[in-house]
Amino acid sequence: MLNSMRQPEIISYKGKSIFYMDFSGLRDIGEIEELINQSKIYIRFQPEKSVITLSNIAGMHFNAEIKSLFSDFISGNKLYVSHGAVIGLSGLQRIVYNGIMRITGRDIRSFETIDIAKDWLVTQETVEV
Repeated sequence: MLNSMRQPEIISYKGKSIFYMDFSGLRDIGEIEELINQSKIYIRFQPEKSVITLSNIAGMHFNAEIKSLFSDFISGNKLYVSHGAVIGLSGLQRIVYNGIMRITGRDIRSFETIDIAKDWLVTQETVEV
């Protein structure tokens, strides 16, 4: 079988690098976990507060196990991420997402479109350590 797993990627936008994770439409926990693991490898080897992240979770399957994976992932990235955004939240996902933000103490903003999210991300100041 060909490796159809999604890879995180770096998007260059208005002179800034954005670490983009596309979880959209993923239904298989193995695929979601693999994308999270690949993202951890990149994010957690960067200087503190240097990474700008963007996640697309439109149509992604959510359950208790996936919520737990995301909570651990988001919490563990706190030292390395300057600021982040998410797109694609539906009604139920928004409730789960808001819970994850409270649990992890993170403030990852939610936007309606990728362009609005990218525009916001590049206007934020990178936090100095």
